[in-house]
Amino acid sequence: MLTLAVLISGTGSNLRALLEAASHSDFPARVVVVGADRDAPGLAHAEEFGIPTFTVPFHMHESREHWGEEVARQLDVWSPDLIVLSGLMRLLPASVVTRYSPRIVNTHPAYLPEFPGAHGVRDALAAGVTETGASVIVVDDGVDSGPILAQERIPVLPGDTEHSLHERIKPVERRLLIDVVRRIATGDLVLAP
Repeated sequence: MLTLAVLISGTGSNLRALLEAASHSDFPARVVVVGADRDAPGLAHAEEFGIPTFTVPFHMHESREHWGEEVARQLDVWSPDLIVLSGLMRLLPASVVTRYSPRIVNTHPAYLPEFPGAHGVRDALAAGVTETGASVIVVDDGVDSGPILAQERIPVLPGDTEHSLHERIKPVERRLLIDVVRRIATGDLVLAP
């Protein structure tokens, strides 16, 4: 059984989808802990499913490196097989990425390598493209630059706003993430170092 730690910053819609998938006896992975960089609303999903949580507030640390060291200490308590960044809006320090590589995956609301960074949906709209997408990647020390594990195209519709487009991307992200976790757990997808 693959054990997962999930790191969030916000409402945790991907986290919720993972928790629901993992609640089925035939799903080959379990979330063992959920962490956040702030008092994130998504922590309530973990509590609802009886999953332990931890919070490492970014602003309480003198540097990103020190914050990352504390996140790693918390993760090490649970020894997860895989770390899922699910809307974590902070870059993990390179030392943390190196420590767990290649066992960190992330979702992104764009068809990478198009529109990396924190504003992928907004950037796609600003570029005037007719389609964007959703991706699941292995985290490396760049910004949304790691190996792509799964992705799917999503059309940009006339009149789309950042909100409406993102709302159409989210279900695809969730489906891709659950599929990637399942494939890693069953050995159909191997994360190469």
